[in-house]
Amino acid sequence: MLMKAVLCKQFGPPESLVVEDLPSPRAGPGEVVISVRAASLNFPDVLIIQNKYQYKPPLPFSPGSELAGVVKEAGEGVSFRPGDKVIAFTTYGAFAEEVKTEASRLVRLPENMDFVTGAAFLLTYGTSEHALCDRGDLRAGETLLVLGAAGGVGLAAIEIGKALGARVIACASSAEKLAVCREHGADETVNYATEDLRERIKALTGGRGVDVVYDAVGGPYTEPAFRSIAWRGRLLVVGFAAGEIPKRPLNLALLKGASVVGVFWGDFGRREPAAFAASVAKLGQWYRAGKLRPHVSATLPLVKAAEALQQMARREVKGKLVLTV
Repeated sequence: MLMKAVLCKQFGPPESLVVEDLPSPRAGPGEVVISVRAASLNFPDVLIIQNKYQYKPPLPFSPGSELAGVVKEAGEGVSFRPGDKVIAFTTYGAFAEEVKTEASRLVRLPENMDFVTGAAFLLTYGTSEHALCDRGDLRAGETLLVLGAAGGVGLAAIEIGKALGARVIACASSAEKLAVCREHGADETVNYATEDLRERIKALTGGRGVDVVYDAVGGPYTEPAFRSIAWRGRLLVVGFAAGEIPKRPLNLALLKGASVVGVFWGDFGRREPAAFAASVAKLGQWYRAGKLRPHVSATLPLVKAAEALQQMARREVKGKLVLTV
């Protein structure tokens, strides 16, 4: 049996990807094979095909770190069975008709969730829940600033911030993106392409500053956001979508009694499985209560993965793009 897969055979831009037929995988002990129904894009997918991500898979490989589908085959020692609907988070490999992965990387698809939503859910909301609840200790009544707020993790951070009772200030680069942020609950918005970020934060907080900065962007926005942090504030280091890893003056942390806190959701799941399971359960409860509404801006067929990755590289995506099989 053959199945189609999007392949990175040499590191490069999205247009260097190819679609080829490969033998269907077989499950070994502790593994499952999933018939993929949908796979979503995340910014690390753009980096990993260019050899710019912290994890470097051997060539050739399929990009894609998040999917939803149906278990086709289960190996020895696995609690999942063929026919089970699941979400899987893989570092790479999701952009294919069938995917083999460790059963530990699966969670069951909630009964009221479709495959497209499932593919767009776990990584972004899991990252943001871990960041805001576990690493940032965001409390009701505090003020949260979200950089890159119209992206997948950004919109998730807005919704989780509101679920926790925080006031949320969303920052993005266009009026169109900020409109989406308001649709998902943002109380205030900042267009950092046209407005002075520090002055706008100062005005919105009466000079007090923000309690938590959710930073998945990096680049030129991290320092002005950190300079705008309140006493005992927390800067959450989530990612560097702007491309540049900023060098922060640590005297700012001293002067504000502030913390710089790293967020690595992937390793959190591996190192702390019990806490990870509790986080996933909480997200399921919030979803069923209508507090979380994944924003899928478009769906494309699997064979258009390169086109979808180009859109993400150009930062044109609001929320999530999903490939369907």
